[in-house]
Amino acid sequence: SARMDDLIAELKTHIIQALKLKTVKPENIDPDAPLFGGGLGLDSIDALELVVMLERNYGIKIEEMEAARAAFASVRAMAKFVTEKRAA
Repeated sequence: SARMDDLIAELKTHIIQALKLKTVKPENIDPDAPLFGGGLGLDSIDALELVVMLERNYGIKIEEMEAARAAFASVRAMAKFVTEKRAA
């Protein structure tokens, strides 16, 4: 949907800012590519930055790392996660 596409675009920008990925452009991030272990090659410190980013920008707290792992599978997964949390 258009709203999901907008959210994906917004999340890409937030990810780049949160992780200071100066050489990465939003359009270079494949929404379906894995964020960890491939794709952007992020690590556990990056994961914590993303948890903080979701809380700051979307008011979403992630308590368990299992939830984070699923949410951070890809940008699209993160967008679905944010959408579900907002609806809850």
